[in-house]
Amino acid sequence: MINDIKKDTQTRMIKCVDTFKNDMSKLRTGRATTAIVDHLKVNYYGSDMPLSQVATVSVTDARTLTITPWEKPMVAAVEKAILVSDLGLTPNTSGQVIRINLPPLTEERRKDLIKHVHAEAENAKIAIRNVRRDAIQHIKELLKDKKATEDETRRGEEDIQKLTDKFVKDTDDAVKTKEQELLAV
Repeated sequence: MINDIKKDTQTRMIKCVDTFKNDMSKLRTGRATTAIVDHLKVNYYGSDMPLSQVATVSVTDARTLTITPWEKPMVAAVEKAILVSDLGLTPNTSGQVIRINLPPLTEERRKDLIKHVHAEAENAKIAIRNVRRDAIQHIKELLKDKKATEDETRRGEEDIQKLTDKFVKDTDDAVKTKEQELLAV
């Protein structure tokens, strides 16, 4: 019983950290990466499709993304999706190729992004601690229902705390890595 709770807790904590890392990969660091536009949805004949399913996205150089839609009528739809997104980027269209030039980050913008990273990290840690709380509550219910002994309960709680510490450390490591990326000129 307690082992099942530990496995479930570990799976849920892994998802919390993965979600945080995925969100951080979308954050612009001054270098062009296809992850910046991965989340964009394009209106494709009445239904919203991910950009990667209607166009080829590639990195031309350190500050330029190139998007080539597979069908000519999709150029306008892709352009519109970029403009209405929260990216704050302006696409340049030449024929069937869309280029996005990423401006260099200012010092002020870097500091804002680092604050944002720390805020998101704190949200991830809160999610991890909520998973811990739920797991410990389940373990205490097992003790209350006499399905586990006090020693098993105490060991289970210690193991849950060790998992929590491990995943909080993983989150902190991801923050340090992202900070270094953002501060690199």
